[in-house]
Amino acid sequence: MIQFASPEWFPLVPLLLIAGWKWRRLLRQRPLRLACLALLVLLLTGPEVRRLQSGLDLWVLVDQSSSAEDSLHPNLREWEALLQRSRGADDRILYVDYADESILRGEDETLAFSGNRERTRTASAIRFALNRMASDRASRLLVLSDGYSTEPLAGLGEPLAGQRVPLDFRLAGAPGATDYRVVNVEAPNRVQPSEPFLLELTVAGRPNATVPFRLYLNGKPAGSGSVEVADGRGAARIAERTGTPGAHRYEIELLPEDDAYPGNNYGETWVEVAGGPRILLVSGYEDDPAGEVLSQQGFAVDLETDPSSLNPGRLSGARAVIINNVPADAVPGEFLQSLDFFVREQGGGFLMAGGRHSFGAGGYHGSVVEDLLPVSTELREDHRRLSTAMAIVMDRSGSMNAVLPGAGGQNKMQLANRGAAKTIELLGATDAVTVFAVDTRAHQIIPLTTLEGGGREQAVNAVGRISSQGGGIFVYTGLGAAWEELQKAEQGQRHVILFADAMDAEEPGDYRSLLETMTADGVTLSVIGLGTEEDADADFLKDVANRGNGRYFFSSDPAELPAIFMQETVAVARSTFIEEPAALRETAAWSEISPGRLDWVEAVDGYNLTYLREQSAASAFAADEYNAPLVAQTRRGPGRTAAVTFPLGGDYSARVREWPAYGDFIQTLARWLMGEDTPRGISLRTRVEGEILTVDLLYDERWQEPLAQTAPLLHLAGPGGEETLSIPWERLEPGRFRASHRLRASEWVRGAAQVGQHALSFGPVVTGISPEWAFDRTRITELRNLAHLSGGEERLDLSNIWQAPRQPAFRDSRAWLVLLLLALFLLEALQTRLGGRLRPAGESMKTRSRTDGPASVPVRPRRPKPSRPPATRAEPEPPTPPREETELRRKRFTLAKRRGR
Repeated sequence: MIQFASPEWFPLVPLLLIAGWKWRRLLRQRPLRLACLALLVLLLTGPEVRRLQSGLDLWVLVDQSSSAEDSLHPNLREWEALLQRSRGADDRILYVDYADESILRGEDETLAFSGNRERTRTASAIRFALNRMASDRASRLLVLSDGYSTEPLAGLGEPLAGQRVPLDFRLAGAPGATDYRVVNVEAPNRVQPSEPFLLELTVAGRPNATVPFRLYLNGKPAGSGSVEVADGRGAARIAERTGTPGAHRYEIELLPEDDAYPGNNYGETWVEVAGGPRILLVSGYEDDPAGEVLSQQGFAVDLETDPSSLNPGRLSGARAVIINNVPADAVPGEFLQSLDFFVREQGGGFLMAGGRHSFGAGGYHGSVVEDLLPVSTELREDHRRLSTAMAIVMDRSGSMNAVLPGAGGQNKMQLANRGAAKTIELLGATDAVTVFAVDTRAHQIIPLTTLEGGGREQAVNAVGRISSQGGGIFVYTGLGAAWEELQKAEQGQRHVILFADAMDAEEPGDYRSLLETMTADGVTLSVIGLGTEEDADADFLKDVANRGNGRYFFSSDPAELPAIFMQETVAVARSTFIEEPAALRETAAWSEISPGRLDWVEAVDGYNLTYLREQSAASAFAADEYNAPLVAQTRRGPGRTAAVTFPLGGDYSARVREWPAYGDFIQTLARWLMGEDTPRGISLRTRVEGEILTVDLLYDERWQEPLAQTAPLLHLAGPGGEETLSIPWERLEPGRFRASHRLRASEWVRGAAQVGQHALSFGPVVTGISPEWAFDRTRITELRNLAHLSGGEERLDLSNIWQAPRQPAFRDSRAWLVLLLLALFLLEALQTRLGGRLRPAGESMKTRSRTDGPASVPVRPRRPKPSRPPATRAEPEPPTPPREETELRRKRFTLAKRRGR
């Protein structure tokens, strides 16, 4: 079957026939030229050949966005099973999961979607499917969604019609269902300490009702109230004030009795309490002597003795951060991650002071904080007297076979194996390890083995093969086996790591007596629980850790398990706090911090064993066998970091606190960490409109030449701080640069503009309301219209989609005709070049045999010479000039040609 895309060119055919009749002789002599003209007309008409096979490809676009999860996913498996049962033998189903991005689902993949769910890009998903459709099969699109796309569907009618692909859809959710949503939460960007301000809440929804809400400040409940919703809208004002410097996160959650879409009940904003340049002191001491000294010297000190309350917003307005003897597990990971951006991009200062809970002893080895410091915390091989014997007791009960979401298809056991392998990799060559996998019995996987030579590799391989075998974990049995093996160890430090499911830890037995015996012999024990502190057996595991003089960790995030194993291993195996006094040896590097000479303390009572990094400087060393740095400093981008490895307070700090220059030392180091003040004549302005963050860099004439020589830089980082984005600036006019960035929904960012050696920081900023939950009903209307234009419809019964008429599809054949036209054109050109012509029809050809060839060659018959009357003798004519002779010959040739006709 053939059809023509441009039949309006067919009127040229009769014109060609008339021309051929008028110039018949030319037609007989040049038939190839006529064929080229005919092919050219055929090309203009656009011939298309039917190309479809018998089967149908159904492309199912599955909305995986957050807003569609509650309404779509409960029915999704049933709908997919219905499509599978009703399809024909030659039909195929291809699934595309989409939200912010589109992913073609494989045959062996589940419904799990790993992309960003905070957008519904239906138009992009349709284009994604159209670009991958087979050209030789009929195709059809089926959209399974709530219909609320976050992008318009304009411009899709033409590609759907061009490929003759009908679009069907099935909407999830009940139209007109009860729903209330947060439209906006507004607050001033910056206030003074204890200054009152208003949070303004706007709510939309139906029917009319009084909707209660709850207010959260930095993740903790801070108040409640209600908003009256009438005629689809409602508003409320909440009076607030806070005196704590930094940026604070305010969240509002609606609590309606009936709500079809609870995901749109949240809104948030950030408010910065401007307290001027300050130092954030995170301390393990209620009365930190370093904080008292800094306050007496006129510094604004923000003292925090509850590290669990820290969040990245506390860094807003801070010029330096000091962590004084606080373990890593007591500080939220989000805050620790944010320190890297704070120093390297925002130009902040960072100092870690020594103590039993600092550096390696505090679990900071391998963390982002250690990378900032001028010292490292690894345990080197020449310090054998600090070696450790480690026993790992691992739960391999039946519950460990479960596959956790977000773990890449790995089960609990495999994640625990990775954690144990990390532990073995971190231990030194002089350390020893033993591993037990426990269900109802303790199975020894690795006997007590020193990790010298190839012992480490063999141990890692053995741990990786542990699998879940069923039953529950008998904790007492596992601990007893570990204790029996550790009694053989010669290392000076012995420790047990117990890993157990917080929902399935059984057989406590007489664990109290066992732990009392172990701790009396110097053994310590820590617990890593998979789950939360509210799980059934969490309290039992906490008691085990407390009685074992160790720490406990609980995590329901499978990705955190290897990091927790590593953190606890470092805290135990690298607990390198030297408890012996050490004399101090000063160096000239202190001049980098202050030009004045410091009258140093003669000796310190104890210190954390660390090692100076390359490109760092030490102002003081320990004058002992280790020659370890006591005071070190370095620069990280525009920021500055320092390490004081001896305690500034608490135990092992008596000599330092009695040091006459104690206050001068601390305040001088603090001033260096805070860096230089931001120069005048330059500032930042930020605003968020919808999803767009706009940053303006304003400057006066003093900055025109420096900015002309070195362009400013803008860096952004999210909550984790792992990824830093560089945003280009646009120069709008003299004195103003501007940069814009589209924010991800409900994800705050911090930023810094680097101008030469100076950094101007801002944030956090956030999109208060995600467009994913805006529920614009015009998008549903667009979807209905698009389906109608393409020949599709709303499918309430999905099984009937296979009976829908299949629009014929055709393949454009002009490419082949172009090749044929080119071949005929070249053939005609060759014929003209050789001078040959085809004889008219009916004209005979004679064949004569040549004696010198085996074949008969046709030859043109000779024309008879015209009869002429006998010529009379005449006088010879005079010689003809050359030009006249040539003219005479031409006339004779013309006369002979006419007679031949």
